[in-house]
Amino acid sequence: MKDKLKIISLCDGMSCGALALEPWLDQQGLTWDDIEYHAFEIDKYADAVSRYNYPLMYRHGDARNYKKFIGDDIFLLMGGFPCQPYSFSGKGGATDDERDLSNLIFEALRELKPKYFLFENVPMKKEQEQRITKGINNNIQVYPLHSYWIDPIVINSQDFSAHHRKRLYWTNIKIDQWVDKGIVLNDILEDGFSDRDKSYCVDANYFKGGSMKMYYEKARRQLVFDTVHKRGCRQVGVADIKGYDIIKRVYDPEYKAPALTTMQGGWRQPKVAVGSIINRKINPETGKRDDYNPDIQAKPRIELRADQKSGSLTTVQKDNIVVYQEEMFWRNLTPLECERLQTVPDGYTEMGIFANDKDYDPVLHEHFQRKTISNSQRYKMLGNGWTVAVISHLMKNMEK
Repeated sequence: MKDKLKIISLCDGMSCGALALEPWLDQQGLTWDDIEYHAFEIDKYADAVSRYNYPLMYRHGDARNYKKFIGDDIFLLMGGFPCQPYSFSGKGGATDDERDLSNLIFEALRELKPKYFLFENVPMKKEQEQRITKGINNNIQVYPLHSYWIDPIVINSQDFSAHHRKRLYWTNIKIDQWVDKGIVLNDILEDGFSDRDKSYCVDANYFKGGSMKMYYEKARRQLVFDTVHKRGCRQVGVADIKGYDIIKRVYDPEYKAPALTTMQGGWRQPKVAVGSIINRKINPETGKRDDYNPDIQAKPRIELRADQKSGSLTTVQKDNIVVYQEEMFWRNLTPLECERLQTVPDGYTEMGIFANDKDYDPVLHEHFQRKTISNSQRYKMLGNGWTVAVISHLMKNMEK
C-alpha cells in the first residue's frame, strides 16, 4: 500500500485550498483516496461549509494543534493566516494583535519541514512584509534544497476572476507566468449589470451592505444596477427644495407615475432623478479613481449623484442628465455572485454541517446537524477566503 500525500492546511477556512487542489489531483492522475487533507479551523460556519462539501476530511480545530504531525512526511503546508493585524483598513497592530499567527507559521515551517509550502496575506506595510519574509526564510534554511531566498509574489485576482484582490503569496513552488482570463463582472452576474469591468475587492465586511455614497465617493462595496423592477412607482431620492415631504419626492421615470394631485403652488409636480457625465481617471490595477495620475487618460462615465440632488444648471449639457432605471436601481452582489468572484462553485457556501457532539464520527452523520448558512456568514467567509483559481495556478507545478 503506497503512502498517502499528507497535506496540512492551517487556517483552512471553508477549504478553498482543497478546491484549488482538485485540478492538480486530476493533472497527476490522483484522487482524494491518494491524499490525507488535515484542516485546522476554529470558525464554526467556515468549518460547517467545509464539512458539508468535504465530509471525510480530517479536522483538528485550532492551528496550534499542528504539533501532532511533527516528524511526519508533509507534502504541502499551506494557510492564509489572519490578515486583520496587517490590513491597511485595520489598526495595523501586527505582532501586538492577539490574532496574529505569523510566529506560528514560522514554527510550523521549521518543525514540520514540508516539501512545499504556500502562505497568503494582504498587502501590508513594507516593514511587516519584510519581517514575515525574513521569518519564513530563516525557518526554511534548516532543511536541504532550500538555499535560495524566497520573496512574496503579488497577484491580483483580476487576472483570474472579475474582481480586484491583491494578495501576497510566499511559496517555494515554481510559478509559471499567467495571462488574464478576460472575465468581467457582467459575466458572473445573476441579473442586472455593472458600470465597471472588475468588482471592488469583496472583503469580510461586505455583509454590512453598500450605498451609492460609499460606491462612488469611497470606491468600496461593489454595487450592481438592476433592471428587474417594473411595477408601480418608485421613489429614488429627495429634491433639495422647501416644503412638505410629498413635494420633495423624486421618482424613477421608468416606473408608473405617482397619483396626480391638484398641485397647488410651485414645485409640486412629480420629479425624476438626475446624474452627471464626468471625466474620471480609473487606475486599471486597483479599479479606483486616480485623478492625479499623469499616466492615466481620463474617460467620461455616468455617475449618479450620491446625495440624489441635481447639480447647478450651467450651459454645459453634460452637467445634468436624466438618470433612467438602468442607472438608478442598485443592489449588492448576491452570495452566489461573490462565490463566482472567488471562483468557488455555485452554491458552495449555501449549506453547512455542524457537529453537535464532541464524540462524533466523521463518517457517521447521526451526530451532525445540517443547516442553511445565513447570507451574512456566507459574505464573511467568502471575503476571508482565497480566490481558488489563483491558488490552483500556484499549485500546478508541484511534483509528487
